[in-house]
Amino acid sequence: MQAIAAFFPDGVGLLPGLLLIVASFFTSALTAAFGVGGGVAMLALLGLFVPVSALIPVHGAVQLGSNTGRAWHQRDHIRYSIAAPFILGSLAGAAAGAYVVVQLPDAVLKLVLGVFVIAVTWTRIPGAARLSRAGMALGSAVLALATMFVGATGPLLSAFFAQIIPDDRKALVATHAAGMTLQHALKIVAFALAGFAFARWLPLIAVMVASGYLGTIYGSRLLEKLPEESFRRWFRAGLTLLALDLIRRGLAGLM
Repeated sequence: MQAIAAFFPDGVGLLPGLLLIVASFFTSALTAAFGVGGGVAMLALLGLFVPVSALIPVHGAVQLGSNTGRAWHQRDHIRYSIAAPFILGSLAGAAAGAYVVVQLPDAVLKLVLGVFVIAVTWTRIPGAARLSRAGMALGSAVLALATMFVGATGPLLSAFFAQIIPDDRKALVATHAAGMTLQHALKIVAFALAGFAFARWLPLIAVMVASGYLGTIYGSRLLEKLPEESFRRWFRAGLTLLALDLIRRGLAGLM
């Protein structure tokens, strides 16, 4: 038992480590089936056991593995006509963000993001489904730039892709996974360059990623069985709950 406990980083005991590994299965299954929710749930659980200084980089590494696994498993459904300009736009936006310093209160950013996610989720943007590759690249650059000073852009990306892919749940989930893979990869590079010591967390991250991939397989089976209309209903409900929580935390921070 002590040998197993030594596998986990300092500060993360045996039971918390095992709980995180099991949770990785269910949170990945949640996102694979419904397109949203797993990343936020995992962040909340990690926050209970992982030191604040390691929380965001460790979460980013786990989510990088989870989204990579989901993108690979669902690769036949990725809309490459969307993914390719998204990648180019994201790289341009991230590069521009390195030179932009935005000093806005975290509470204001959460409030604005929450309101924007609800607006994009419940309204139809005219012409979004016919957006050109140049328009996609420009929108992706803006999203990537936003990630430099707003951490929780996953729901915004989900809402953005839902406008562009309004009638194919499998393509929506798979293409979102590909997009989030890139965004988390950029985040990991930034933390590595900043000197974060990923090495001591790698064993736990690796097992959580493996558990998450099993969850992706299970969640993908649920996605296959879920009717398009039911998926969209749960998808909008999940995005709305996440957005309302952002608004709640934003308002609480302003008071």
